[in-house]
Amino acid sequence: MAGLFSGGSDGKKIFYKTDEEIEMMREANLVVSKTLAHVASILKPGITGQEIDKAAEEFIRDHHGRPAFKGYNGFPSSLCVSYNDIVVHGIPGNREFRDSDVVSVDCGVELNGFFGDAAFTFAMPEVDEPVMELLRVTYASLYKGIEQAVAGKRVGDISFAIQYYCEREHPYGIVRELVGHGIGRSLHEDPDVPNYGKRGKGPLMQSGLVIAIEPMVNLGAKEVYQSNDGWTIHTKDRKPSAHYEHSVAVRKGKADILSDHQYILDAIKNNPSVKEVSPKN
Repeated sequence: MAGLFSGGSDGKKIFYKTDEEIEMMREANLVVSKTLAHVASILKPGITGQEIDKAAEEFIRDHHGRPAFKGYNGFPSSLCVSYNDIVVHGIPGNREFRDSDVVSVDCGVELNGFFGDAAFTFAMPEVDEPVMELLRVTYASLYKGIEQAVAGKRVGDISFAIQYYCEREHPYGIVRELVGHGIGRSLHEDPDVPNYGKRGKGPLMQSGLVIAIEPMVNLGAKEVYQSNDGWTIHTKDRKPSAHYEHSVAVRKGKADILSDHQYILDAIKNNPSVKEVSPKN
């Protein structure tokens, strides 16, 4: 679940995790990843957000987790389900998904006192090529950011890598108002992890920091607005948006990705109602 941008962090509230704590967070993220894979296996035109939300909550509880989003600041559901021009924080409803929809599903789980958080944007069978390209670029930008999540670099290095790829190498808009975040014993911790910024700026990252990196990228302009429900974020120009997320532990030399999208990708391969999406090379 994306955080609201707070304007930066001075680092005073950053909590570093031990190796043992990171392994516990990996377990929470495993449940997140398998839940998203379960969603991928049942997603199809005609199903509703409420139906996949119910299935996800049952899956999480069957795996001894707690849906982290449900009740968080009053959020009513276990998943954020955001389709087409909804960027993030969509409340699952009774609208049936259509052949041409893109559907972003964001999932959080608390397990043994630690949180996991990941997201994936799915493409229904008739999504057109310009939107598929947005998904591929957004997905690739996630890994561009993860490459920078190593000890000794700064958060701005992640931000710059994502922004440069999406806005300079491609013609898309990075959402400014919502950002990635630290994660651990709380769903949202310091530091903010914006998807835009300058290299060499922001908090210094050290081994043991765990962050959720989550590019939110619009097909059109970067501007967004919030619905009257207090949660749902739309693109201002009503063009589609994409959102991918991993929880990542900062390490020396190479980031350690705690969530695992491979479960999702495998489920998509077995579901003819959902198009395969892979990061753009």
